[in-house]
Formats: sequence, structure tokens, C-alpha cells
Amino acid sequence: MSFKKIENRFNQLRHNKFFELFVIAIILLSALVIGVKTYDLPAWLIQVLPWLDIAVTIFFLFELSIRFIGEPQKRRFFLEPWNVFDTLIVIVSLIPIEDSELALVGRLIRIFRVLRMVSMIPELRLLLNSLIRALPQLGYVVLLMFIIFYIYAAAGSSFFAPINEKLWGDISIAMLTLFRVMTFEDWTDVMYETMQVHPLSWMYYLSFIFLTTFAFLNMVIGIVVNVMESEHAAEKQQDDLEQGIPTMTDLHTEIKELKALITAQQHNPPLKVIEEQDRPESVSSQ
Repeated sequence: MSFKKIENRFNQLRHNKFFELFVIAIILLSALVIGVKTYDLPAWLIQVLPWLDIAVTIFFLFELSIRFIGEPQKRRFFLEPWNVFDTLIVIVSLIPIEDSELALVGRLIRIFRVLRMVSMIPELRLLLNSLIRALPQLGYVVLLMFIIFYIYAAAGSSFFAPINEKLWGDISIAMLTLFRVMTFEDWTDVMYETMQVHPLSWMYYLSFIFLTTFAFLNMVIGIVVNVMESEHAAEKQQDDLEQGIPTMTDLHTEIKELKALITAQQHNPPLKVIEEQDRPESVSSQ
């Protein structure tokens, strides 16, 4: 059998739904193995788990080889960040470091194998990519939130430190207290304590909650949703290009070309039309 046929077979296998579901099942099994190790287990199960972990690692190596061989353009395989991530996870899992000083690193790498679920499911991949692409825009929101936190923490430390030194003693502790207020973790106890000395201090807490919990949360949701819609549109456009379906950009381009062609024909009529328009004049002149 030629390499081209093997490549086609593996390409069909890597896109097979049953094979993808089987890989997802193995990833779930790997996650269960990691979770089971955190419990007190009988001796026989402790002996079985390492062999099961080796079998899962060998299967991941086999599955990664199928995906690589089945890729028609081998260089394109490593241009996909998720393929690079899967390759690193599998390669590091093959290194025998369980009985060395790097045993903790090996366990951490095996925990990250659960993230392979994201690389296998396109919907999860889209969600994570959208979140990553939204980070630059979210950075400005976080910066503005930090400014609000700092202002309110400075004010709270100035007014409320004599009331409760543990909650408002300095600006760093005050910021932690405000984070507790923002997450609604017994924030009313903090408010009622300061209201005994400053009856109008409820305005301080309500305005802070409105600015952080409500306003900023809606801003974050709006940014993430906007990026997700852009990712959905880009993915649909890519699928249309792969399937040969004209995209909206192609349709706009074709419409512009047709308008330009019609305009050119209106300003420059064909030669035959010009001759037919000139022929009666020439006959009448004779």
C-alpha cells in the first residue's frame, strides 16, 4: 500500500465521528484516573492505575500519529496551536519522571491532558479562542476596574479604619474587603458595621456595587459576546471557502464588478450599436 493511500485512510479516520468520540472517551478516562488517585485506594488498584496511565499515554501517541500522518500538508499541522499543545503534552507524558525530582511536573502534565478535550471539540475550541482574543479589550476594563477599586479602597481606609482595623486597616486590606463586597460574600455585615458610625455609608457600598458588579460585568459579557460573534462569522467564512460556497465578501465583489461593467457599457456602447445608429443618417444624406 502506498503512502498516499495510508495518508488518505488516516485522514478519513481522524475525521470519523466514532473515532473522535472514542478519543473523547479516553480523555475522560484519563481525567477519571487523575481524580481517583486523590482518594485512598486498595493495593490492587494502586498497582493497576500506573499501567492504565501508560495505556492511555500510548493511545494518545497513536492518535497523534494518525492525525499527523493523515494531514495532507505536514507543515500546516504544527501551525495549529492546539496540535502543538497536544504534541507537547504527549511527548512530556512519555518521559519517565515519576520517580525523579520532577514527579510533580509529570503529574501536572497529566492533569493538563484533560485540556485535550478542548482541542477535540470545536465548540469548546471556539469558546476558548474567543476568550483569548477578548483579553486585550478586557485589559482596559480590568484597568478601569482597578482604578475604581483603588479610589474606593483609599476612601474606605480613610473613613472606616477606626471602626474595623482588620477590614480597613490599609489600602491593600481595603481592596480585599471591597472584593468581598463585590462578590456579595456577607457584604451586608460589613455595611451594617460601618452604618452604626456613619449612617450614610450605605451609599458608598451601593455605588461601588453598581459600578463593579453590574456595570463592569455587563461590559465584560458584551466584549466576550462580540468577539464570539466575530469568531463564528470567521469560522463560517472559512468553511464556505473550503466548500466552495461564495461568501458575502465574494458576492459584494461580484456586484461591484457587475456595476462597473454596466457603467462601462453605458458610457462606451458596442461598435455595432454605433454603426446602426449612424447608418440611417448616412443613407438619408445620400
